[in-house]
Amino acid sequence: MKQLVFRSVAAFAVLFLCSSFIYGIFGRKCGIRGYVYEVKGNQMPSPGETRQPPKGIVTEVFIYELTGPGQVTNADRPGFYKAVNTKLVKQVTTDQKGYFKVNLPEGRYSVFTKADSLFYANIFDQDNKIYPVEVFKKKFTDVIIKQDFNAAY
Repeated sequence: MKQLVFRSVAAFAVLFLCSSFIYGIFGRKCGIRGYVYEVKGNQMPSPGETRQPPKGIVTEVFIYELTGPGQVTNADRPGFYKAVNTKLVKQVTTDQKGYFKVNLPEGRYSVFTKADSLFYANIFDQDNKIYPVEVFKKKFTDVIIKQDFNAAY
């Protein structure tokens, strides 16, 4: 009888540990997903003119630890950076439609895209953190990133 109880407990423990391990590898259900769009040309509304719609682009998306202005090396144009001096957490390439999806643990991150040889991010929060995105437990955070440095508003 004791052996049967021991075997049952041992089998349950093995199943529990295996399921936790498999979930940890394959079941992560939180992170960041979204699209990167290129916006260019005149975006001012004018009678009789249609604006060029945003276009999904293939580019690299970089997810860094939450980053502030003192942790980057600025380039010559606003929103452009030569270097990001925080830890790179993940890097992914968008598909032809500009879509990407990155599994991440919950936390706060900064998102940058690549524009030529520079990093690009043009959104800041009230604490001046660069393109902050918060990931919550068991949820994907949706983002739309506009590379609009060649657009006129």
